[in-house]
Amino acid sequence: MPLLDARDVQGGYGGMNILNGVDMAIEADEIGVIVGPNGAGKSTMLKAIFGLLHVSQGEILLRGEPIQNLPPNKLVQKGMGFVPQEHNVFPSLTVKENLEMGAFLKPDNVKRMLKQVYEFFPPLHDKRHQPAGELSGGQRQMVAMGRALMAEPSLLLLDEPTAGLSPLFVNEIFEQVKLVNSAGVGILMVEQNAKQALAIADRGFVLAAGQNRFTDTGAALLADPEVAKSFLGG
Repeated sequence: MPLLDARDVQGGYGGMNILNGVDMAIEADEIGVIVGPNGAGKSTMLKAIFGLLHVSQGEILLRGEPIQNLPPNKLVQKGMGFVPQEHNVFPSLTVKENLEMGAFLKPDNVKRMLKQVYEFFPPLHDKRHQPAGELSGGQRQMVAMGRALMAEPSLLLLDEPTAGLSPLFVNEIFEQVKLVNSAGVGILMVEQNAKQALAIADRGFVLAAGQNRFTDTGAALLADPEVAKSFLGG
């Protein structure tokens, strides 16, 4: 049974559909990557999965259980974490306080999870007493991911985790995504750095106009000349 299985998902804003029947499934140990042009519905799909957008048709299953249109707090309780692209840290709180906020549903686990998050993201341990607003963009992204991990999700949704980062931090974030995945967290992420993201993906989903254009392993999509020509800049 897949960890996440979304079938024929349709939904949008103000009665207008942005998603026109999207399918995607990932296993518990996989990294799934959603790529495609601007306006393809990539981030909208993540919001639909995380209960931030009304799904008008289709179903979304987490470990076989229907979860479409459940509120985000219920989804966090069921083992899902979400890191939005923007406004994803509390700038005036310290790094440690930001991380502790992520464990509000599991306060008994704070100490153990802090230790694990610092192992995933060593720079955060050194800066734990610093306000998150003073960090670089890449380190803020680590705080946002770390906070989501504090609730011990089985599935982590990442919306463009490398947006606006320097090439050095882009590589670092991708390495950390692999590390988090290897510790037993399924990952589904939307990413503009499509080639690099597909290179670490077990499964890739190319969306266009709110529909699947291509679905395959990351390696197969990278090797597909039509995908390269249309979506990866040749």
